[in-house]
Amino acid sequence: MSQPVFPTARPTGAGWSEVDIATARAGLDGVDLIDVRELDEWTGELGHIAQARLVPLGTVTAQAVGWDRRRPIVLVCKSGGRSGRACGALAQMGFVEVYNLAGGMLAWNGSGLPVVKG
Repeated sequence: MSQPVFPTARPTGAGWSEVDIATARAGLDGVDLIDVRELDEWTGELGHIAQARLVPLGTVTAQAVGWDRRRPIVLVCKSGGRSGRACGALAQMGFVEVYNLAGGMLAWNGSGLPVVKG
């Protein structure tokens, strides 16, 4: 197995890891960044990360059927709860490198990092 994209990420013991904002931002190239919020949140006040793709939580497992299970994936939501649930679901589906963005969009915005709004 190759070196994980985020070797300092904190394992949860449930087949996925938590990655902090600074580490994630430095390594977003080459990973799938999935935002599991709803469309109104994606376009709302917190905005979204430019590289992210919107896949609402209720559709993640259905859409993930066709995704590459070996490709690193980072999931994000407002605060980390819903994306953590999505991480668990993907880990159970056999995805091998799954990360939850710790603190979600609240932490991303709180760090002053760029977002797309609208």
